[in-house]
Amino acid sequence: MLCSILHLKVSACSFQLPSPYSHALAILKVETEMFDKYYNKMEPKDQVSHLLPDIHGSSLDLGQTRPRRKSKSRVATDRFFVLTVEQKNDLAQRELDETKEEIQQTQENSERIIQNYQAVMEEAAIQWADIKKAMSNFNKDIIQTISKKKGSVVASEKVLRYLEEKNHNRDSMKEKLRLKNDSLKVQKKKLQLQLKQKEEMGEALHEVDFQQLKIENAQFLEKIDERNRDLLQLKLTAGNTLQILNSYKRKLQNATAAAARLMKDISQRKELLEKMERETTLVEEERATAERVNKQLRQQLSDYRVPPVLKYVTQKMAMFELENSIKIWERKVEIAEMSLQGYRRAWNKVKMASNPRRLSLPLQGGQ
Repeated sequence: MLCSILHLKVSACSFQLPSPYSHALAILKVETEMFDKYYNKMEPKDQVSHLLPDIHGSSLDLGQTRPRRKSKSRVATDRFFVLTVEQKNDLAQRELDETKEEIQQTQENSERIIQNYQAVMEEAAIQWADIKKAMSNFNKDIIQTISKKKGSVVASEKVLRYLEEKNHNRDSMKEKLRLKNDSLKVQKKKLQLQLKQKEEMGEALHEVDFQQLKIENAQFLEKIDERNRDLLQLKLTAGNTLQILNSYKRKLQNATAAAARLMKDISQRKELLEKMERETTLVEEERATAERVNKQLRQQLSDYRVPPVLKYVTQKMAMFELENSIKIWERKVEIAEMSLQGYRRAWNKVKMASNPRRLSLPLQGGQ
């Protein structure tokens, strides 16, 4: 009701006020907004009734500057309540105090938020610097070594040592933070005990000291919470690192077993290859010898002249023996050639089987 009265007054004055009264109209608008704001904070009837005076009508009414006209609106406004100057001053003072408190509270909240953001930014900057340093060290010590020595067991061991060292460093940092957290908790307990002793002794604390203790207590609580979060994060990181380390260990064991199997297979293939080469050389020598003997026998057969009868019979018998020997040697040559072809086919199969294996070994080493 109070706000509706003020709005009616301002609207009534705004129609016929001349230009010199525009400043007064602006002041009335400001007062109306202030009263409206104060009125919205209160209960409609219970809290406004103590501010309304028991007198009616006759007070500061700017509507008197207008020409007097008998109307229903004028009769209605004569029954409105009007605030005194003291009541207006009281309302303005209360509104001013509340505004100051809101401003102060907003400043404190803003400073607290800014401090939290600054702390988060500093922590993020430190973590980012640590991450960049760790990435640089990992690229320098591990990645370059692995790229130079593909499939090397030394590179895998170096990765494991690096991960174990990082895990050990995280454990050390976790232990340091835990000790620091314990010390902060002890310090907090001491401060609480001192405060309790002061309260028991009846020692009066000043408002500034109490506020300072509250601020310090809040700061210590924030530090404890931050250390607890860091500790939890380090535990999670340590768990993830341990899982990664176990995974790399399993991969290293599998790679080592595969490398041992491949080395054994390569050794067996080399022995088989050497054996086949020796047998191939021996068969080639036998074939060359058989070809020379065959050539000599054929040359002798082509140079043959008919001897006398007795000699012919003797030579015929020798010829039969030589032909039998030739057949035997030709059979041996055929057998040797067949053996040579079999060895060559086996040799080609070994080459074809060993070439994909040699190609796959660098690929597995790179992985």
